[in-house]
Amino acid sequence: MPEKYNASNIAVEQILNFIKSDEIAIPEIQRPFVWKPKQVRDLIDSLYTGYPIGYLIISQSPTMKLKNGGLSDGKKIMIDGQQRITALMTAIMGLEIIDSDFKKKKIKISFNPLAKDEDEIFKVQDNAILKDKKWIADIADIFKPDFKRGSFVTKYCELNQEIDSDKLHDVLDNLIGIKNRQIGVITLDKELNIDEVTEIFIRINSQGAKLNQSDFAMSKIAANVKYGGNELRKAIDYFSHLAAQPEWYSEMSKDKDFMESKFESKLRWLKDDREEIYDPDYGDILRVAFMHKFGRGKMKDLVSLLGGRDFETRDYKEEIAEKSFAKLTDGVIDFMNEFSFTNFVLSIKSAGFISSNLINSQITLDFAYTLYLILNNDNQIDKTQIKRLVSKWYVLSTLTSRYIASPETVMDLDIRRISERGFLDYFKEIEESNLSETFWKIGLVQNLETSAINSPFFNVFLAAQVHGNDNSLLMNGTKVRDLISTIGDIHHIFPKAYLKNNGITEKSKYNQIANYTYFDTQTNIYVGNKSPKEYFKIVFEQCNNKECKLGNITDINILKDNLKTNCIPDNIVEVEVNLYEGFLFERRKLMANKIKDYYNSL
Repeated sequence: MPEKYNASNIAVEQILNFIKSDEIAIPEIQRPFVWKPKQVRDLIDSLYTGYPIGYLIISQSPTMKLKNGGLSDGKKIMIDGQQRITALMTAIMGLEIIDSDFKKKKIKISFNPLAKDEDEIFKVQDNAILKDKKWIADIADIFKPDFKRGSFVTKYCELNQEIDSDKLHDVLDNLIGIKNRQIGVITLDKELNIDEVTEIFIRINSQGAKLNQSDFAMSKIAANVKYGGNELRKAIDYFSHLAAQPEWYSEMSKDKDFMESKFESKLRWLKDDREEIYDPDYGDILRVAFMHKFGRGKMKDLVSLLGGRDFETRDYKEEIAEKSFAKLTDGVIDFMNEFSFTNFVLSIKSAGFISSNLINSQITLDFAYTLYLILNNDNQIDKTQIKRLVSKWYVLSTLTSRYIASPETVMDLDIRRISERGFLDYFKEIEESNLSETFWKIGLVQNLETSAINSPFFNVFLAAQVHGNDNSLLMNGTKVRDLISTIGDIHHIFPKAYLKNNGITEKSKYNQIANYTYFDTQTNIYVGNKSPKEYFKIVFEQCNNKECKLGNITDINILKDNLKTNCIPDNIVEVEVNLYEGFLFERRKLMANKIKDYYNSL
């Protein structure tokens, strides 16, 4: 079996030279440096004292055929170790890094040749060190090619007479010896696919961190300056940051290069956006841009295409890489389009999903947005129906957990089938095979038998209530929508304490979602630990005597409608703890039927 990687030890100086000459690309080098200065200091101290600093992992792209017929060795990309190498570049080579405020600066590490026992050998430079004659203020000065060692030693010994020149020369030898320290480097075989790269990464990485396909794709993108990948990576990163924190625009504005790029105008609108339904990360942006532009659902295909892979001949060509970068860039710009993005979010909200708390699966949202972009470019689709179709597909996908197991395989299939058969015909086929009467009457009822408060089935039920503009239980005028929007509390119809006091002590029993509803605060306080029979009797009585004690309903017709929209069984005034299981079953059936009616109304 061929080796999947090569392990070697390479001197610090040689690695840094590889980086300087662009033989090895560090995709993170243009991104904000996240290490704290103390971490840089600790890294230098480890190298000086001979402690290991972990492996660097390098991936090499396959050899590519150039347009002129020649061959080009694949780019080497550092996929693990970027922060350590960036730290060495600023501390030893004196290069500037970009901090979290997008300001360029150097992290200067100071060295104390007179350190003894418990004394610190290295420190991050500060004003006190600059005034202390025993400290070498910036070790980068010692590593410069034009460093005048003789004159430096003479001057230092004059200022610090407790050390002689021979001793200082020995200390400097140890310091400069850092550049000869060996670092373990794992170079992955260029023929490895993304799955193999990921598996090796997990096995080698001491933290057990996951290298996912989006991470790998982003490394490929950022390392490709020729086709604008470094700029594209920034755009993707910045969009995801702004989507979650619009106020961050002022910080982004400090990145002058990006502000002059074609991407800034595409995402500027986010600085005024306060919507939280869909805050995509870089993986979401990549996935949607790739799926709708390339007609594929597997991210490993994107990695291959960015590397120039020809799926027919199985070799690698420069023109394929160039076209792939151009197509992906167009896809990202489509993703960022304010009209498309805001109208997609509106389609999800119009279906009742008005809070991020009702969203169970980001990847299901990703496909829904992909579908929106696909349909928007489909001349066979009535543009006025796109939002309705997308919201309906999203609800179907949520109810059937379509993209939960093997999501990429299913998404890849859906995209290809939509392309082959047309969306409307394919959608009809999916509905008929997934939403049969058996599903509505049996499958969904069974799925609702859970105590998971974040169950997708319960969230769809709540969305159905929002979509129907339903009042909360026992209230006329206080909407379920209002309580969800104000982070209202979900409460037990059969109070938890009442059930526990009557022998139902299993959490999975008393926390069944069929026992949950939205109560306003005052109603919940009044219900307290009463049995449903007791407090529902009060509500029915007040419809006769018009004396309002619980909730605010005093009309029997309004009450009956309220119970119906909240899926409360008709016999609720007769139900006590001995009928609890029967109540749950009946309410699950009512909830499932409500969800069915809601889906059909979309």
